[in-house]
Amino acid sequence: MKAKEIRKMSEAELGEKLVSLKKDLFFLRMQHATNQLQNPVKIAEVKRDIARVKTIIREQQNAAAK
Repeated sequence: MKAKEIRKMSEAELGEKLVSLKKDLFFLRMQHATNQLQNPVKIAEVKRDIARVKTIIREQQNAAAK
């Protein structure tokens, strides 16, 4: 997911996306623990996406505060 795509989303959409990504990360970790995960790199990708979404949310909060 690109930062440009994330910036186009509203606050509500970002919140939903964050919850969705956290669920995905949980299930990926469960698959990894049970040795069912095919691509372990996917965990790192989801973590980066979570960080991107959190960063954009924080940027929007700072812009609204000014």
